[in-house]
Amino acid sequence: MGNMTSSENGEYSYEDLGHLMTLMTGDEKHSYSATSTLDVVWTLYDSVLNVDHERPDDPDRDRFLLSKGHGPMAYYAVLAAKKFIPADMLSDWGSYDSPLGYHPDGALIRGVEIGTGSLGHGLPIAVGMTLGLRIKKMRTPGVFCLVGDAELDEGSNHEAIALAGRLGLEQLTVIVIENGSASHGWPGGIASRFEIEGWSSATVNGRDHEDIKSALTQRHPGVPHVVVAQVEKK
Repeated sequence: MGNMTSSENGEYSYEDLGHLMTLMTGDEKHSYSATSTLDVVWTLYDSVLNVDHERPDDPDRDRFLLSKGHGPMAYYAVLAAKKFIPADMLSDWGSYDSPLGYHPDGALIRGVEIGTGSLGHGLPIAVGMTLGLRIKKMRTPGVFCLVGDAELDEGSNHEAIALAGRLGLEQLTVIVIENGSASHGWPGGIASRFEIEGWSSATVNGRDHEDIKSALTQRHPGVPHVVVAQVEKK
């Protein structure tokens, strides 16, 4: 494991994520997509989400959905750092018999809520999941969905954004990684696309952990919330 050191509870630190990611080799890493999400995913699991690696199916857990699933390296590294999966599993990712595929599979990996594939389906699933919690009168768990800016070109997201706003799904928070991948963008910026449908919004530096945490924990009673995390590809 190189120079990595775990804490007393066996978790790794943010500084170890780069080492964990280097364990995953091959030609299908989508490294730009992965590194764009790294700081947001780390902040979620380190200081925002109510999740426990010992009880990944706890009904009262927060739900995190990675819709931007074609670059899962950062996600897998964070899951390993937080003890949802063993770190030595990373070196086999993408192999024939590995549960760590080039898209995460919710049926194979502890702590992963959904399988990802076609871009644009994570946010609609998140809306349905939030409605399910409302029907069950479970008001505490939050649903967090991470999407990419180019993914918002998919029509399914238009419908999900509109419906969530109309229904006032305050348990839903969407994080958009804005890294200049969108072909068309959005007049007035990405946040305005959600605001016009009744969402609250925050736009942050997608590398600043304190900014990210503050935006993700911002109160938004009666409405869903979007955080636009601006990052440069590197």
